[in-house]
Amino acid sequence: MSKGKFYLSTAIAYASGKPHIGNTYEIVLADAICRFKRMEGYDVYFQTGTDEHGQKIQEKAEAAGVTPQQFVDGTAGEIKRIWDLMNTSYDRFVRTTDPEHERKIQDIFERMLASGDIYKSKYEGWYCTPCESFWTESQLVDHKCPDCGREVKWAEEEAYFFRLSKYTEPLRKYIEEHPDFIQPEARKNEMINNFLKPGLQDLCVSRTSFTWGIPVRSDPRHVVYVWLDALFNYATFPGLEVNGAPCGENYQKYWPADVHLIGKDILRFHTLYWPAFLMSMGLPLPKQVFGHPWLLMSDGKMSKSKGNVLYADDLVELYGVDAVRYYVLHEMPFASDGTMSHDLVIERINSDLANILGNLVNRTVSMQNKYFGGVVGANRTLEPVDAELIELALATPRRCQEKMDTLHVADAIDEIFTLLRRANKYVDETQPWVLGRSEETKPRLATVLYNLLETVRISAALLSPFLPETAEKIFAQLNLPVSDWDSLASFGAIPEGHKIGQPEILFARIDPAKKAKEIEAFYAAKHPAPVSDPVLPDVTIDEFAKCDMRVCKVLSCENVKKSERLLKFTLDDGSGSPRQILSGIAKFYKPEELVGKTVVAILNLPTRKMMGLESNGMLISAVKEENGEEKLHLLMLDDAVPAGYKLC
Repeated sequence: MSKGKFYLSTAIAYASGKPHIGNTYEIVLADAICRFKRMEGYDVYFQTGTDEHGQKIQEKAEAAGVTPQQFVDGTAGEIKRIWDLMNTSYDRFVRTTDPEHERKIQDIFERMLASGDIYKSKYEGWYCTPCESFWTESQLVDHKCPDCGREVKWAEEEAYFFRLSKYTEPLRKYIEEHPDFIQPEARKNEMINNFLKPGLQDLCVSRTSFTWGIPVRSDPRHVVYVWLDALFNYATFPGLEVNGAPCGENYQKYWPADVHLIGKDILRFHTLYWPAFLMSMGLPLPKQVFGHPWLLMSDGKMSKSKGNVLYADDLVELYGVDAVRYYVLHEMPFASDGTMSHDLVIERINSDLANILGNLVNRTVSMQNKYFGGVVGANRTLEPVDAELIELALATPRRCQEKMDTLHVADAIDEIFTLLRRANKYVDETQPWVLGRSEETKPRLATVLYNLLETVRISAALLSPFLPETAEKIFAQLNLPVSDWDSLASFGAIPEGHKIGQPEILFARIDPAKKAKEIEAFYAAKHPAPVSDPVLPDVTIDEFAKCDMRVCKVLSCENVKKSERLLKFTLDDGSGSPRQILSGIAKFYKPEELVGKTVVAILNLPTRKMMGLESNGMLISAVKEENGEEKLHLLMLDDAVPAGYKLC
C-alpha cells in the first residue's frame, strides 16, 4: 500500500552546453532520494529536464552557425544522455521548447498582465547574460555579477515588469510560518537578510533585445523572461492549466511539489521569484526548496575557462557508474561544498567500495560456497556476539530513514557503512575459517555465515537507491530478488536450504600510480595536443616594416559602457600624448589587472569608431581556439622596456 505521494524536481539544466560532474551531482542526488522514497513505498513523481530559451543560447547558436532550436536539440540530447548514463530513474524529462509549455506560459503571462501584477515600463540597468539575471548598480560586486563573478553589460529597453515588491511582506510571512520551506537553514537566512529585509524590487519579465524566447501573446515584440518561463515548468508539465481547462491528472495528484532540489546559486529565483509568481496566480507553493552545495575541484569551482572541468562520462569510463555515484553522494556535506579529484575518487574506491563493501560480500559468498556448497543452513547456535550484529542490522534501516527524511544523504550512506564495518569486524571475531576446520563447529559456522548473509542482504537493499547496479549484483550473488522495505524489519528472510550464487568481484582495488598513468593517457587520447595553425604566405621585409609596433604603458583601463567585450585603454606610447585604443578582450581580463602593464600596439592603423569611441591602433595578443573555445593572452613585456621603443 502506498504511503502517499512524493514529487521531487531538479532544476532544469540550462541547455547551453555539456554538463560537468558538478552539474550532474544534482540529478544523481535527486535520483537517490526518489529511489529511497520508492523503496519505502511512496508514489513518486520525479521530474527533470532542460531550460532552452534565452539570450545566451541565441548567441551560442549564432556562433555555431545553427538555429537556436537546432542548438538546444543537440545540447538537450547530450544532457539526457548523461542523465541516463548515470542510471537516473526520472519519470519525465521535460524541455521548455515544448509547444504545450510555451502556450501555458503565454496564458500565465496574460493572466498576470490582466491582474495588474505585470505592467509595461522601461528597463535600465545591468544584465548578466550567463546567469540571465538583472542587477542594480548597488548589487554588483566589483562591477561584476554577484552570482557568477562575470562581466555585466548595460541594458536599456522597453520591458514588462512583475510587481515583486508587492510580495515582499507575504513572502517574509510565509517563510517565517514555514520554517522548513528553505533548507539548509543558512540558505534561508541569506534570502531574508540579503533580499527580503532591504525590500524586493520589481522584476523585469520580458526582453526585446533578442528573439529566442516565448513571445508575449498580446505584444509579440517582447519575449518572456527566461526565469518566468523556466520556473513554471515544475507546474506546467504535470498539467497546470490557467485558461479554464481542467488541470492534468499528475498536477492534481502531485502538486504542490514536496521538494525542489536546486543548486545554491539559483536559490533566489526559487525562493523569492517563484513563490511570488505562484502567489500572484493563487496557486499552492512547493513544500520545500533545498539548495544543495557545490562540488568543487581542489583548486576551486569547476570552470571551462580554468580548464579544471571533470565530466561524468569520462569519470564513468575510468571508474564505473556506481563508483562515481558513490563518490558524489557520500563526499558532499549537507550544507557545505565538497571537493573532487582523481586522487580522492581512487582513495574512496579503495577504502570503502573495495575494502569494506566488496571484501565483505566476497568473503561471505565465497565461504558459503566453500564450506556448504552454497546451501544456506539453519540459524541454530546464537551467541552474544551475534546479537550485537543482528541488532545493528535491524536498527540501520530506521537510522537511514531518519537521515533521508531530512535529505542528509551522505549521513544515510554512513549508517550503511557502519553496519558493513561491524560485519567485517564480526568476521574477525568469529573466525569462520577456523570453524570450518572441524565438523563439530560446522553448526556454529552455519550460524555465522547465515548472519553475514542476512547482513549483506539488508545492506544491499539499503544501498540500492545509491548504488543500484551494485545492489543488483549483490542480490545476484545471493540468488535473491532485491529485498523490499518491509523485509528489512526482520532478520531471517533467507530460507534454510536456499542456494546462493557464485562470488564476483564488485570493486577491484586500484593501484594509484598505475591509474595515474592510465588517466594521463586517457585524457591525452581524448584531447590531443592542438595542431598549430598553418603559416601564412610570405611577406617582404619592406611590407613588415610598414607595421609601426611600439612598446606602450597602460595608464588606465576600463570597461566600455553597454559593451560586454570592449575595454578602453589609455596608453603612454612614448610620444608625450596619451593614445586611446579599444580592444575586445573584456572576457579575458579585468581592467584593474592591466593598469601599469607594458604592452605592444600597432599604432599606424586607420582610426576606427566602436560604441561611439575612437580607437587609434590595435593591441597585440596571442590567440588560439582550443576545444571550441577561444584562448587569448595579451602580449606583455618586461616593465624595464621603456614606452615608445619600436619592435623590429
